[in-house]
Parts: sequence; structure tokens; C-alpha cells
Amino acid sequence: MSEELHQHDENSNNSAASAMPGVNLTPKALEAVRKMIEKEGLGADQGLRISVVGGGCSGFQYSLGFDGRKDGDILTVLDGVNVFIDEISLPYIAGTTLDYVEGLHNAGFRFDNPRASRTCGCGSSFSA
Repeated sequence: MSEELHQHDENSNNSAASAMPGVNLTPKALEAVRKMIEKEGLGADQGLRISVVGGGCSGFQYSLGFDGRKDGDILTVLDGVNVFIDEISLPYIAGTTLDYVEGLHNAGFRFDNPRASRTCGCGSSFSA
């Protein structure tokens, strides 16, 4: 099990966001993110940004990318990997587990979101 450390932005006054569960990454997801960080040559202050944007076939869509910390971010350090989530996205994905799956046809990240009331076949779109 990975060691988890939550660090919240000191300028944040949103106690509701700080009380919500974060996002967890499986060991396979952490390994995939580490490999991508190394391949991209990112610094120690960079990390995985997980966010939610409008769109997709179910109303909301997950977004993954590499970034640095921004004002209002919730920072979670999972086994040495920085994970950034903005305060607007957090209520939609709190408690989500991010996994990395490899199959015969493709490989990629898979979200297991307990807050999603409906998901679509593509796996990257949901409704709350």
C-alpha cells in the first residue's frame, strides 16, 4: 500500500474541500505515471494533474496531464508522486481510484469513481 500525505494550500479557506477524500492511484497507475514523468524529464515540483471538464458523452470528462502546483490546488503525495486536483474538480472525483490497465487492444488509465451516477463505454466520461 502506498504512503499517502495530504498537503492543502495554506491560502485556501475551503474547509469542505479539505475534508473530502482525495484520489488514489493503484500501484500500476503510480508506476505508469513515474515512467511518464521520467520520460518527460519533469522536475520534483511537477506532478499529475487530475481534473474534470465539461463535455464527453455523459456530461463530464476526466482530464489528465502533467503540471505544477497552482493556487487553490489540493496536493496529495502518493508514494513520492505529486497529484494535483483543483478545488472545483475535487467534489466530482473525491474517492476515485485511478488504475492503469493493459489489454490486447489498448492500454490506458481507468477511473473508478464512486460519485459517478452514470458512465459511458469510453470510460473517460461520466455524470454526477
